[in-house]
Amino acid sequence: MTTILWLRRDLRRGHHPALTAAAAGDQPVLPLFVIDPDLWQRCGPVRRGWLAATVRATDPAYDGRLCLRIGDPAEVVPRIADEVGATAVHVTGESTPRGTRRDRVVRDRLRSEGIQWVVTGSPYAVTPGTVRNQSGGPYQVFGAFARAWHLKLTAPGDTVGADWHHWVDAASDPAAAAMLDRAVEDCPVALPEAGEHAAELRWRAFLRDGLDGYADNRDRPDLAGTSHLSPWLKVGAIHPARLLAELAGHHGTGADRLVDELVWREFYADVLHHHPDSAWHDLRPTLGTLPYDEGGDALTAWQTGHTGYPIVDAGMRQLAETGWMHGRVRMLTASFLTKDLHVWWPVGARFFLQHLIDADIASNNHGWQWVAGTGTDPAPYFRVFNPVTQAKRFDPQGDYVRRWIPELAHLDGPRVHEPWRAADGYAHGYPARIVDHAAERREALARYNAARGRHQSGSAAATNRQM
Repeated sequence: MTTILWLRRDLRRGHHPALTAAAAGDQPVLPLFVIDPDLWQRCGPVRRGWLAATVRATDPAYDGRLCLRIGDPAEVVPRIADEVGATAVHVTGESTPRGTRRDRVVRDRLRSEGIQWVVTGSPYAVTPGTVRNQSGGPYQVFGAFARAWHLKLTAPGDTVGADWHHWVDAASDPAAAAMLDRAVEDCPVALPEAGEHAAELRWRAFLRDGLDGYADNRDRPDLAGTSHLSPWLKVGAIHPARLLAELAGHHGTGADRLVDELVWREFYADVLHHHPDSAWHDLRPTLGTLPYDEGGDALTAWQTGHTGYPIVDAGMRQLAETGWMHGRVRMLTASFLTKDLHVWWPVGARFFLQHLIDADIASNNHGWQWVAGTGTDPAPYFRVFNPVTQAKRFDPQGDYVRRWIPELAHLDGPRVHEPWRAADGYAHGYPARIVDHAAERREALARYNAARGRHQSGSAAATNRQM
């Protein structure tokens, strides 16, 4: 009799509730990772590379006995359960639309063969779907969700000790190992060190050097002011409950602000859980008739970092070169695409998912909706970020822009944010602005107001028909 631990977004050994549950029955455990070819192709080369590197880094934590297989999990998991005589498959719960659909199919097939399906924990500190308002429904606004979420938060439970060695051996598919190695080799960006140990080192360094200044520095792309933990959180190399438990022992605005950011991550996961269609469709119907532009050459300029707005271009070039972008700059680049170029937010969300090392569909796509005005913010349609004033505020001396745009390295201080005002601003080939921000802001607001008006008229007409 054996037990399978099917790893997905929980690629670690420590602080692992599903592993603890799997080991509790005193049966030997087979740690398993399945490469789903369909999902693998959808990931894009950056996420594939990071996931592959993380899987490789996780194997030693399981004493080199992590079993790798390729195929549709609905076929692979029952097959290997039969192969090793498993009586149960343990997993960390999933809450994304695709993940829940996959798990439902695998669960039903296992149960039809008399094999238990055991879910313990989730990739979040509070499982999505468990925070509900007094009417039993989901929260729509972050502030109210956060207050209720804090009441649900519990301390992490005990985990399997580091000296626990009771594994099942099962042969990995050599083709799976080759796929992982190829994904790392083909990754177009230099990956950070992967795995649980690397996540721990990053966390310790941030607690020591960055936490106290986090509240003041987190919005400054010119400073190393953020934790940079999002890539490891994405793959579950470190669990948010672990971070929150340690933050509870720190006092100050830095710790409080980081807790808020972790709760935002939990909020977006909860929104997606309750509204799975919001992965790719507007959460709020208010702007359902808003007209969008195709983008064309302007979209290409945005994607490649050649819009003529330095802070936007710096962010897009940072993304292309590193697979990561500073959080404040993500908002600015998203605002520019949706409100200066009038492109529908899923276009940008898909691009980010293909290029971000930490791409998470809940946080990414709902972050895009927040900026676009179709998401969780109750009154966001009038928010249009000015790329120049934002750059002067958060990159005051222009160090971030100069780091990523060598064509502007000759412009000192904040002059780098407005090369059109410098006599030699375009001396080294930096492109002119592709749009006029002030004009496009007016156009965006006109479109938004018209769409809101049509929605309100339609709602009023529907109400009248019902009366």
